[in-house]
Amino acid sequence: MPKISANALAIPASGIRRIYELAGELADVIQLSIGEPERPVAQHILTAGASAWQADITHYTPNSGMTLLRTAIASKLARDNHYSVDDDQIHVTTGGSQALHMAMSLTLTAGDEILIPDPGYATFSMIPRLLGVTPVPYRLTAAEGFAPSLSELEQCVTSRTRVLLINSPSNPLGVVYSAQQLAQLLAFAARHDLWVISDEVYEYFSFGVPFTSIASLDTDNRVFSVYSVSKTYGLTGARVGYLVTPPGIAATFRAAQEATVSCVNAPAQLAVLAALEGPQDYVIQAREHYGSNIEVACAQLDQSGIRYQRPQGAFYLWIDVSHVSDGNVAAWAEHFLLTQHVAVAPGVAFGQMGEGWIRICLAGKTEPLLTALKRLPAPGNNRPIGRPTITDDPRVL
Repeated sequence: MPKISANALAIPASGIRRIYELAGELADVIQLSIGEPERPVAQHILTAGASAWQADITHYTPNSGMTLLRTAIASKLARDNHYSVDDDQIHVTTGGSQALHMAMSLTLTAGDEILIPDPGYATFSMIPRLLGVTPVPYRLTAAEGFAPSLSELEQCVTSRTRVLLINSPSNPLGVVYSAQQLAQLLAFAARHDLWVISDEVYEYFSFGVPFTSIASLDTDNRVFSVYSVSKTYGLTGARVGYLVTPPGIAATFRAAQEATVSCVNAPAQLAVLAALEGPQDYVIQAREHYGSNIEVACAQLDQSGIRYQRPQGAFYLWIDVSHVSDGNVAAWAEHFLLTQHVAVAPGVAFGQMGEGWIRICLAGKTEPLLTALKRLPAPGNNRPIGRPTITDDPRVL
């Protein structure tokens, strides 16, 4: 039998999905391990998608997406992200994940290196490996407020480095970079002639601090910006995102899109058009709910004496459980699930710097969230657990 591609075999399994799938085998689990908004999708969005199916709008669209949708996105970028682009710089993708994949495919060649945050979303290291590219983690530490350190980045650069990937608001950390920090990162990228890929999927969810799109500061066309409607409008299963590129790349993108998915399904594109142009009540109410959950969750952790990183954005809480995880937080998270019926994402699913931490999602109902947090062992109740009896090694990445 022929061998599977070495690139494919190099992709690590997702530590988040492992917990999610294990939780599916249990009853009465409080599910906090995945970023799934629980609020119902706005009716005008559902109606637009359903009407498109009923009207048999099921044919191919342009590779980069429907013109009406790209025009609406351009208006949104000018209004909310404070930068202007032509429609041919906007490309509709199958979710933010494919937007990331396309951005890396357009900027990296096998053998290159990409600088990725650690901790950072698992896909940041999975996609490069599929492309034969080396992901080089730059460490984000509690001592630095989980913000990028320019000295750390300088140490990571080599002659093969081609891309700097940043994520603000951050998944899993909830950190939002200031305009000054973004300008410094752009200057760093310019010094080393790097592309910048900016994951801005959580753009509408910041709390008490302003969100800035790095493309609004870009003066030399080096930024690729990744967006998604999955979190903004609760459309995780619709799989629609978009990539905003520097000028002059449209023809190359469309050829690459034709070689992968051809185009995003038409009814989903029309649903997103309705989302962008219709009432924004869902986004406003979701932001208020997540902000409220942040307050009650942090109050509960303060009461328990558990250390955490207070989120400035996104809808996650990054919690320190090193007092009980005994240097193996992946095993601890599985044991916690099996014994307490609470699913949390182990920090090592986001990189080695996540050891001793967990990520929980704040996008669900408040009462189950508080119940789950009360089950976390407080410092002082810190007897380390043993590795649970599980067939596969739970440690990934």
